[in-house]
Amino acid sequence: MSQPTTPSPRPPASVASLRPLVIASGVLILLFCLPLYNLVRFALGSSLYSHIVLIPFISLYLARQRLSAEPDSSQPNRPLSIAFFAIGLTAIISWGLYTLQGNSLARENSLALTTFSFLAFFSGVCTWLMGRQTLRRLLFPLAFLLFMVPMPIFLEAWTETILQHGSASVAHALFSVAGTSVFVDGLVFQLSTITIQVAPECSGIHSSLALLITSIVAGPLFLRSPTRRTLLALSVLPLALLRNGLRVFIIGELCVRIGPEMINSYIHRHGGPVFFILSLIPFSLLLLLLVRSERKARLKP
Repeated sequence: MSQPTTPSPRPPASVASLRPLVIASGVLILLFCLPLYNLVRFALGSSLYSHIVLIPFISLYLARQRLSAEPDSSQPNRPLSIAFFAIGLTAIISWGLYTLQGNSLARENSLALTTFSFLAFFSGVCTWLMGRQTLRRLLFPLAFLLFMVPMPIFLEAWTETILQHGSASVAHALFSVAGTSVFVDGLVFQLSTITIQVAPECSGIHSSLALLITSIVAGPLFLRSPTRRTLLALSVLPLALLRNGLRVFIIGELCVRIGPEMINSYIHRHGGPVFFILSLIPFSLLLLLLVRSERKARLKP
């Protein structure tokens, strides 16, 4: 007698419905294989954008956490999908026309256009194939993919300028509190033994971007309130300015108290990761405070 066979478990309905999305995404990746290859090469050779290669994996993990076994009976938002396709087409056509005219785009600007176009097409595919309920659950992982786009040069320079001047203001305040004699002219600090300038390399843009990504990932994982998530993300800017200003202040104090040769010390040349770890302490305390306040608010009648 043959034993009855046990039917294999069916995959969740929402997972099964993603099969067309996987196929369409594979075709889209093939179409953009050269720009994506250039993006990966650029990211692996960049200290500022090394996080790009990790973003798709983090987004995939976040998406899996939000998938539901319940079937999605809602209809796709086709008008929104067409809008995404139009945006992606506009970006890639603009890049193509500018390139065909013999103009040369900076590498960051070129990759920003092609990567943004790819993500717009990918969002259009997701919106075309997924129901509104599933799309709503996966909205955050999809939006998180924007961190794959390198900043255009003008935006990177603007961000560095804000961080430079903000860090210089914090450092000036710390010197004043410490009673250190200093003459400040914009980004230049004239101390008794040395002149220090807050250069673009001292802006801490890489550490600030890493902390911003950390805050955006940590928010939905630990907090439910959109207000508290926003507050956690907004805390990155003051923490970045305090971190960079403290670094300038410590280097200046070392040059005054020990000698001007401290400008070439480890804390100046390679101290970025150390100060980034230090900035995680107040960030973690703020996150803990927000989690506790949210729990207390939830327990109130």
